[in-house]
Amino acid sequence: MVPTLILVSMLVFALAEVLPGDVGRSILGPYASDEQVQALNKELGADKPIYERYASWAGGFVTGDWGDSLLLRVPVFPAVMKALGNSLLLAGFALVIIVPTSIFLGVFAGLRRDSALDRGITISTLSMTVIPEFVSGVVLLYVFAVWLKWLPVSAMPPEGSPFADRFYYLILPAIPLMFLELGYIARMARVGTVQVLAMPYIRTAVLKGLPRRRVIFGHVLRNAMVPTVTVIGSQVGWLIGGLVVIETLFVYPGIGKLMVDAAQSHDVVMLEASVLVVAVIYMLSNLIADIVVALLNPRIRMGG
Repeated sequence: MVPTLILVSMLVFALAEVLPGDVGRSILGPYASDEQVQALNKELGADKPIYERYASWAGGFVTGDWGDSLLLRVPVFPAVMKALGNSLLLAGFALVIIVPTSIFLGVFAGLRRDSALDRGITISTLSMTVIPEFVSGVVLLYVFAVWLKWLPVSAMPPEGSPFADRFYYLILPAIPLMFLELGYIARMARVGTVQVLAMPYIRTAVLKGLPRRRVIFGHVLRNAMVPTVTVIGSQVGWLIGGLVVIETLFVYPGIGKLMVDAAQSHDVVMLEASVLVVAVIYMLSNLIADIVVALLNPRIRMGG
């Protein structure tokens, strides 16, 4: 993970530096003189060579000194952590809905392979996957928030509301995410179930007369979940960094919206910190998934 993070930090910094626009000009506006812009760039250190700026930024990131936002003039660390907390809450709420539902549908379809139910579940869940979140989000927003008025338009409750109210406001943003992830995870759960059911030890368990429930919960599920857990781990990282459209559509102050705002305003310090934090979350989620897979599969724990 460490070499990967170093490489990612270099790429993030390099890409942020080539964004169109000028830091000083973005802060002072179009009517400031060139002398004022150059003076501000010098004050911010934006006129230094790129390798000096990278070394300063990377050293500060590792030591916890993430600097101040060039545009908002506030410390970057608390701003990023607050936005990350909001995104984690939304992604976690969505996963609580997505994971059990998709696993149940995938296993259910796998146990009834090639039946009408199997085909119906597969076609319907995969059809949901191809609908972009900005399409499903707009439709859901109009139907349930504007027309029926069952759910709020914004994803954030009013100031002073109890914390539990936040989950009510997150229902509508979580549904487009469920559409995107449901078919993918359900498909993997189905494939894993079908593969495990074809294993000799499953036939042996059935021939021994073990109850069907015991075969499914004691043998099939544990082994069928190995590829599914790997997929879930990769999707957690995607959810954290891929919420840009949903957070913008539902006016939700998460880290995806923070990255977009930072890129538009050429707030390089905020953008670099946000992207690198998302990269860390993505790697940690995959690491946790690998550990869970090792716990589920003894052959992996024993080195194959």
